[in-house]
Amino acid sequence: MFKRSVGLAILIAVSLFVFLTAAQTISFKTESINNLEKEPDSAPEAVKEQPAPVIFGIPTDTLEIVGGTVERGENLSQILADFNISPTTIDLLARKSKDIYNVRRINAKRNYFILHARDSAQTARYFIYEPNEVEYVIYDLNGELDVRLEKREIEVVERAIAGFIQSSLFESILAAGGSPQLVNHFADIYAWRLNLSRLQPGDSFKLIYDEKMVNGNTIGFGKIKAAYFEHEGKPLYAIAFDQGGKKNAYYDQDGKSLKKAFLREPLEYSRISSRFTMNRFHPVQKRYKPHLGTDFAAPRGTPIRTVGEGVVVEAAYTRGNGYYVKIKHNKTYTTQYLHMSKFAKGIRKGRHVVQGQTIGYVGSTGLATGPHLCYRFWKNGRQVDALKVKLPSAHPIDKKHMAAFEQLKAEIEGKMLAIELKNIQPKELLAADKPGKASGEEGA
Repeated sequence: MFKRSVGLAILIAVSLFVFLTAAQTISFKTESINNLEKEPDSAPEAVKEQPAPVIFGIPTDTLEIVGGTVERGENLSQILADFNISPTTIDLLARKSKDIYNVRRINAKRNYFILHARDSAQTARYFIYEPNEVEYVIYDLNGELDVRLEKREIEVVERAIAGFIQSSLFESILAAGGSPQLVNHFADIYAWRLNLSRLQPGDSFKLIYDEKMVNGNTIGFGKIKAAYFEHEGKPLYAIAFDQGGKKNAYYDQDGKSLKKAFLREPLEYSRISSRFTMNRFHPVQKRYKPHLGTDFAAPRGTPIRTVGEGVVVEAAYTRGNGYYVKIKHNKTYTTQYLHMSKFAKGIRKGRHVVQGQTIGYVGSTGLATGPHLCYRFWKNGRQVDALKVKLPSAHPIDKKHMAAFEQLKAEIEGKMLAIELKNIQPKELLAADKPGKASGEEGA
């Protein structure tokens, strides 16, 4: 009886051991399967391949991009010589592109891009040339060839700067973050109301202007929308306002024009090298004689602008005057511009011109010892000193536009109050950044 009990106990124990072992095995296998099912979720994600960039509207997934700058004397045939493009193809492309963007206009120091095939031949598929910051030309070298001139979008952003006069207007505006272009524009606006050579340290200015941007980069400046200048404690606003479709002019806080009917000078921010006088020693003829004009020294090629609206009565060449233009503004006033290197496009006798229009470029033609402009002024048929003659004022704000002007003025005054004045010290400027100091004397 005892033996049977022992045997039964042993049998039960063995059965229990087998059951527990089997249960553990089943549990282990189940856990292993569960782990295998979870492995894909716990594994790190594969790095997604970035798509090839699209430049100038062209997908580059099968192309390589090469960039460069045109070297002096380099032409399209030389640029594409290493990219399996034959001279025959270049010649055909030149003929097809003539009316869109002639390949002969490709200039040194401008950027280009070549998109070529990813193979051993590296055949160019596209050539993109950037003549300026806004435009780009796509020369499609595939198939029958194609040429397109495209333009980037220009973003116009309103900016504001302010500062105190420390030494000169030029250095102070640059120190505040402005540019020589803004200095010239500012000087034009205030030339009739302020003597810009007699500004005092402590005088202050504020400018609101447009800045032109492409892809986040500044490419130039638009007009000054409004300016404020405080000279010896007296404020003077300059507010750009359009009187019924006419060209914008600048008016003070009382609606009076800041300009006369004529610009003060025919060159932007230049230097007077010789004044109107009845007795000047002529540098070429070596004798004393009247000098019935004002000489402005400026680098060759500087644009010359007409000081007022009028009609060209002469655009010619003489031995003494060189290339010159004479403009009749009305029955009272006539002006003349001498020693030009050349006329501006379209300037000829009988042509109507508007104030500030470029009519030619500074040179040294005729009896002149260096590049400069001799500017002459007639009033009632008699030559007078252009810098001393009293000129008529331009028209003020018309009564019918006064309400609109007052509304704009209130908006501008609010913006000006919000611009903080900072006492910024002028930066050290390179000599090349300062106004030109070219010299030259007129001889006619």
